Amino acid sequence: MRLATISHRGTRTTVVSSGDDGWRTTRTPLLDLIGGASPHADGESVNVGPHNLLAPYRPPTLFGIGLNYHDTVQEMGWEVPKKPYLFPKLSSSVTGPYDPVEVDPAVTARADWEAELGVVIGKPLRRATPEQALAAVFGYVAANDISARDLQAADGQWVRGKGLDTFCPLGPWLVTVDEVPDPQDVSLRTWYNGTLVQDGTSKSMIFGVAELIAYCSRWFTLSPGDVILTGTPAGCGDFRTPRMALTPGDLVEIEVGTLGRQRNPVIGPDAAEHGG
Repeated sequence: MRLATISHRGTRTTVVSSGDDGWRTTRTPLLDLIGGASPHADGESVNVGPHNLLAPYRPPTLFGIGLNYHDTVQEMGWEVPKKPYLFPKLSSSVTGPYDPVEVDPAVTARADWEAELGVVIGKPLRRATPEQALAAVFGYVAANDISARDLQAADGQWVRGKGLDTFCPLGPWLVTVDEVPDPQDVSLRTWYNGTLVQDGTSKSMIFGVAELIAYCSRWFTLSPGDVILTGTPAGCGDFRTPRMALTPGDLVEIEVGTLGRQRNPVIGPDAAEHGG
């Protein structure tokens, strides 16, 4: 099953799709569906696409995992981490799969893309084994963990660099766990102004999905709707020669397996003030 949020008759509306039946609205909030509620069956059929898709929802908590792909660590020239590198990704950074990403050149000159597999937690979880961790997954979502590399370097920790507004395009929809039989066999691709710059697979993760969830649950209680961003493969702009960065006027697109494709124009603060 797929779940999404659209703009419908002037309001945010949850929609669901099963198989080839198309999309139907439901009165059940998306976060309730993630927590185990069944969708109301009295919805109407609707068209869903770039014209009306919004961010699926705003996760209660976003956990980011850095340095989690062998090819990325090699590209950076760093040592392979012995445990997951965990950081917070602010919920306020979430934006839609077709919404503008705001990059203010006065704030950052090194905004970078990171196509990632997002794991959506469906049950409360604490001190879980890897097996229990996978059983608690509701589904998966495509995410672009946009990062201001210069802020990361200046601060020594990653809250500002990862948490700027619009720096986490999410969606276009959630896909339930039954439609992703192996989270360690998911492709991840990014296009920068039409050029393919990332082309990897979750097989290259250093710490797999089950291990990452179990690790997070060792320190924090995970709740339905929480999202774990699992890292990105090689091909980020900041580690290229010459360096590449997102600036106003650019277009960044990502595609994560069967989870859909995002298409986000990059705008500056002046355009953002006037609605993009």
